[in-house]
Amino acid sequence: MPVVAQAQPQSFTKNQCVTGLRAAVNILEKWKATGDQACRILRISRSTYTRARQREVEWAVALDADQMQRISFVLNIHGTLRLVFDNPDNVYGFASMANDNEFFNGRSPLEIMAQGDMVSLYETFRRIDMLRGAQW
Repeated sequence: MPVVAQAQPQSFTKNQCVTGLRAAVNILEKWKATGDQACRILRISRSTYTRARQREVEWAVALDADQMQRISFVLNIHGTLRLVFDNPDNVYGFASMANDNEFFNGRSPLEIMAQGDMVSLYETFRRIDMLRGAQW
C-alpha cells in the first residue's frame, strides 16, 4: 500500500504574523479603509485590528493561512500600485476611487475587497495586477 504524504498546514511565527498584519493595516489605513472594512478584508477581530494599529505596544498574534494569504494580497496589491503609479496620491488613492471597469461597475476596489470573501480579494488583486502589463 503506497504511503500518501499529507500536506502540512503552513505555520507562521507570531513575529511574522504581527509584522505582516501591521504592514497590511498600515496600507489599508493609507487607502482610507474603515476599521470595519479592514477587519472584513483581513478576517480579523476588531480587537486584533486595534492592537495592530498600536505600533509601540509589543504583542503576539497567531494567524491562520487564510488570514496570512489575505495579508499577502494586500501587500501585493500595494506593490503593484507602486509599480504602476509614481504619484503617492495615486498609489494610496486608487483603492478608494470609484472604478467604472466591468468588474468594479462603479465601485471602488476597497468596496469589492471589503465584501470579505477570498474570491473578491483575489479578483481585485488580479485586475489591479493586470495594470502592470509588461512592466516586469
